[in-house]
Amino acid sequence: MNRIELLNCPMDVASMGETVDLIDTAVADGRFTQHVVVNVAKIVNMQSDPQLDASVRECDIINIDGMGVVLGARMLGHDVPERVAGVDLFHELLAMSARKGYSVFLLGAQDEVVGETARRVQQLYPGLKLAGYHHGYFWDDEEAMVNKVRESGAQLLFVAITSPKKENFINRWREQLGVTFVMGVGGTFDVVAGKVKRAPLWMQKWGLEWFYRVIQEPRRMWKRYLVTNSKFAWMLAKAKFRQLLQK
Repeated sequence: MNRIELLNCPMDVASMGETVDLIDTAVADGRFTQHVVVNVAKIVNMQSDPQLDASVRECDIINIDGMGVVLGARMLGHDVPERVAGVDLFHELLAMSARKGYSVFLLGAQDEVVGETARRVQQLYPGLKLAGYHHGYFWDDEEAMVNKVRESGAQLLFVAITSPKKENFINRWREQLGVTFVMGVGGTFDVVAGKVKRAPLWMQKWGLEWFYRVIQEPRRMWKRYLVTNSKFAWMLAKAKFRQLLQK
């Protein structure tokens, strides 16, 4: 795994297989690992959010989630083999946990969504040890939620809360959670529970998942993606121009 810096954001160049192997080894050894994925929106928001920036930089593994970031990194000369999408990594790690006997905790989303996610993953991965699950509306008493996770005995924790709340929550409580591995998974539970459809494979391949989300939720998403994608394109263009001047 090779760590690079792109637009003032650190990220690790690694395949899905390499990432899963690293996490498997860390969990087996009992070595704490804080994980995050970065996409276009997160990179843009890190520029003006010091707390988010610090939370990302504290992570042991920073995967590239989003073809926009993959293509941007390649444009600036980095050899990035593939994206490691958070939702795909989530499934890979559940399959690994079922095989190895690792216990997991699901935290986040609405109560009915996380409940349905718990039901479906136990069907998908027979033998999966589910230490517990809880919705993502616990902000009136974060410490009680942290205690619940720790007392569950879970080894892997998946946090399905919006950014930057999940990154900052994980980083704030990393030493008290009692887990070996923790990862923010954003809207993954909504996808697993069937509340939100994921983009077709061809759209994923061409980096158009953001457009599919805009189609599904135009009122909520169009402005967010218009602003962040435009800022990212401008940041990338400036970085490329500086690179050309240095040659």
